[in-house]
Amino acid sequence: MRRGNWALDVDRLWRASRKGVIQVAALDRLGVPQRTSYRRCLPGGPWRWLLPGIVLLAASPPTTAQRVEAALLHCGDGAMLTGVAAARRHGMRNLPDEDELHLLVRKERRVQSTGFVHVERTSNLPRPEIRDGVPLAPLGRAALDAARRMRATDPIRALLAEVVQRGRCGPVELITELDAGSQRGSALPRQVLGEVLGGARSVAESQALALWRRSKLPPAQWNTPVFDSAGDLVAIPDAWFEEVALAWEIDSVEFHLGPEGYARTLARNTRYAAAGVLVVQTLPSRLRDDPRGVLDELRAAYAAAASRPRPPVHTRPLVPS
Repeated sequence: MRRGNWALDVDRLWRASRKGVIQVAALDRLGVPQRTSYRRCLPGGPWRWLLPGIVLLAASPPTTAQRVEAALLHCGDGAMLTGVAAARRHGMRNLPDEDELHLLVRKERRVQSTGFVHVERTSNLPRPEIRDGVPLAPLGRAALDAARRMRATDPIRALLAEVVQRGRCGPVELITELDAGSQRGSALPRQVLGEVLGGARSVAESQALALWRRSKLPPAQWNTPVFDSAGDLVAIPDAWFEEVALAWEIDSVEFHLGPEGYARTLARNTRYAAAGVLVVQTLPSRLRDDPRGVLDELRAAYAAAASRPRPPVHTRPLVPS
């Protein structure tokens, strides 16, 4: 297109863009002088400045997809989205709101963080997964990159527990990935993954694990299948005290995925009763708001379980049918 004639075919500019996002250098090649691009991004103009050398061919605020395209253009070939934004595109829900986009690039690249883009240069660049045309770091890497930038354990627990519970990554795989990546910010994710390896699979169960350690009670098994004398599955309690056949369940709508969980809880409690198993049920909120009361109940239940004959129940790995 001849310089100065671009306004006769504005649609061509849009077709050359990525969802309306385009580099000033690309506009220049299409006949739009750079000074014109910059002028049209001034307040009140028809375009919007997004990142250095990158504009949106509209004055409206950019959509999430347009911000991602701008970030990828800024970082260049081989870049991929990671962290919170990538984990969300992988389908994870336990994520904080975050405006900044985290991108991985090859270590030798000299691109810098700017605006809403955080650039991480790495020698451990994974093979991307493409979703809706966007290159994403694999879920394990994306989740750990998000966790490394968090400053509190609860959101880290929530994210990594969701990754494990959904069967998308195992805890050993996550620890291997954590060891291979940057060690900056790895202390809290490493602590949480230690809890996950110990069996706790949610924020509430991790809090319960910490509370049990204060209780001075005998060892507990976490998320271990329990079977009755006929070999039928009774339940998979959050915590199980093998010596006295005591189950500890952390029950709530929030942590057991919806109202339908209550029907399953009633059926589970009936199986516990039929097998002669005592069960302590605790709301997650009480782990935080009334830990002393929860400890008292747990110790009392343990004493009651120890005072009666142990029922003929046992634990073993769950064999897939």
